Amino acid sequence: MTTFLVTGAGGPAGATLGRQLAGRRGRDGRPFTTVGVDLDALAESPFTSTATVAAAADPAYAPSMLAAVRRNRPDLVVPTVQDELPQVAVLADTLASAGAPGARVVVAGARASELAADKLLTMWTLERAGVAVPAYAPATDLPDVDAALALAGGPVVVKPRVSRGGRGVRVVERAADLDWAATDASWIVQAFVDGPEYAPQVYRSPVTGASTVVVLAKTVLKEGRVGNAADAERVPDGSVPEVAALAVAAVEALDLVGPVDMDVRLDRAGRPFVLEVNGRFGALSAHAPELLDHVLDEWLA
Repeated sequence: MTTFLVTGAGGPAGATLGRQLAGRRGRDGRPFTTVGVDLDALAESPFTSTATVAAAADPAYAPSMLAAVRRNRPDLVVPTVQDELPQVAVLADTLASAGAPGARVVVAGARASELAADKLLTMWTLERAGVAVPAYAPATDLPDVDAALALAGGPVVVKPRVSRGGRGVRVVERAADLDWAATDASWIVQAFVDGPEYAPQVYRSPVTGASTVVVLAKTVLKEGRVGNAADAERVPDGSVPEVAALAVAAVEALDLVGPVDMDVRLDRAGRPFVLEVNGRFGALSAHAPELLDHVLDEWLA
């Protein structure tokens, strides 16, 4: 039987992927075996079995991941945790060799994974490639909140450079909204783009380099004006071509392959801007089953 090892199994992205895999069958018609790994033991999950690994920032992360792969011998390792992607990309060959014969890890190269995992590096790379991004700056380039608000002449979003989902993201509209002394080089400031938000789901083939794009409209945000989507709907193909084109340009500029989850917003003039890019399956991937279809077609031996 084909075995998948999925990281972040207790989070929105990992759990969503686990539910999708539970409803699929392999080429032999048999269900997949799925192993969900996370920091803590999971009481309930859609996975066949679960295991624990250390946090990405913990020195024990690499040994614990390697141990989980050796123990379960997966055919495919699928990371869904943003801050672990650079390590997984570096470890990809080691993890694959510890899995089943011909095992692979669904991750882009080390450089691409690092660029997408750090929101400042993402902005630098996309801006150089001519991909539209909001006005931005590292927090340490700005002396105070007033300077941050002057960045684009209006509200700004202050968020960690490395984080998962909407953790730590804040909209700042006035000086009293934020204790600037609490920010440091680990934070980035972006102009707040106050328009409809989309979550393009992209798959870029590691074989041909061609991209498939499904555009989702975020209909409800968990934090109100920013953050993860509490609900989303798929928009008709071709209905927002500027969003789809921008998503492809961003993925190509970062040289990502495999599944990609992205946040794009329109300004009041209808112009799209890339807010951030996640080089992995996202929490909304069930709305775009094409991504998993492509992974099963191109990554399984």
